Amino acid sequence: MVSPDLKGKLALVAGAGGLPGKIIAACKAEARPLFIIALEGFADKDVIGDGPQAWIRLGAVGTGVRHLREQGITELVFAGAVRRPSFFELRPDMWTAALFAKAGVRALGDDGMLRALIRELEREGFRVVGVDEVLGGLLATAGNYGHHVPDEMALADIRRGIVVAQALGAADVGQGAVVQQGIVLAVEAIEGTDAMMARCLGLARTGPGGVLVKVKKPGQERRADLPTIGVDTIERAAAAGLRGVAIEVGGAIVLDRSAVVEKADSLGLFVVGVVP
Repeated sequence: MVSPDLKGKLALVAGAGGLPGKIIAACKAEARPLFIIALEGFADKDVIGDGPQAWIRLGAVGTGVRHLREQGITELVFAGAVRRPSFFELRPDMWTAALFAKAGVRALGDDGMLRALIRELEREGFRVVGVDEVLGGLLATAGNYGHHVPDEMALADIRRGIVVAQALGAADVGQGAVVQQGIVLAVEAIEGTDAMMARCLGLARTGPGGVLVKVKKPGQERRADLPTIGVDTIERAAAAGLRGVAIEVGGAIVLDRSAVVEKADSLGLFVVGVVP
């Protein structure tokens, strides 16, 4: 359900995955006007549907701002995954190039770039809101989600994973780590969570499997790129030989919680919300 405080026309900046579809469905259900800025190479046409929209390159922020002004938008939300391209792949327009020039070294990390982008959009007169301000009930809650629970070794791996992931996040690199029996099998960088877990299958030790830990970066800009898990995450974790997933309470998004719990229970994995 869309928050009752947010009923005006909304713009959705849509990346990959199913999260943009949830915002679209909620706005339709509430009859809230919505305009979609779909990012080429990331947004899924089947998810986006045929509502009012414009497709733009990731580096063409100026074009997106023009569309927002033409639509009379004052409020926007970012949703969906985006792989960070190189500066040369980005082919920035003048607006985006100016953003990089202002941001300087802050633009080197994902969160630094997002902070700079949101700051400039707000200077342009737009209000940027978080997904959790538009959709309720998505943020991770504390405790075990299903029938399976972590044992003492898994809890120790979770604690280790939190320390590693937070150190990684402090450097504005990634949001996740996989730990097995105290050994860090992998950390998340530009390849993303799925590719990180895929690497772990060939790195796993004998004995109890590893744990995926996902936490937000310390001081992260919460209005974009919060850690997210869904049914696909659980399936990939099982395929990688992991035995559970730990996510930060209030700092991670859980898509289709009931489906996540059902899938985890059927595959024998635990899902747990933890407070770092």
